[in-house]
Amino acid sequence: MEDKRNILKDEPPFSYKLVKDRKALIYWQGKMIKIAKGKSYNQLEKVIASHDAYKVQLFLAKITGHFKHGNEKKGTEF
Repeated sequence: MEDKRNILKDEPPFSYKLVKDRKALIYWQGKMIKIAKGKSYNQLEKVIASHDAYKVQLFLAKITGHFKHGNEKKGTEF
């Protein structure tokens, strides 16, 4: 099972924005984490065309890889 905790269905964390030059900006909870281009962009277009929100979330999770491990520090003001 790909989404054991149903995070992608219940609370979709990923979003995207298609921009010029065949690039897509990928966001996680509003923060940009990756720019998809080339092969990843082409695959993303196909997944978006399927009109299945879960498949889009799953694809975005897969192409972003393991970017978050829980040990990130939160920004602090000086």
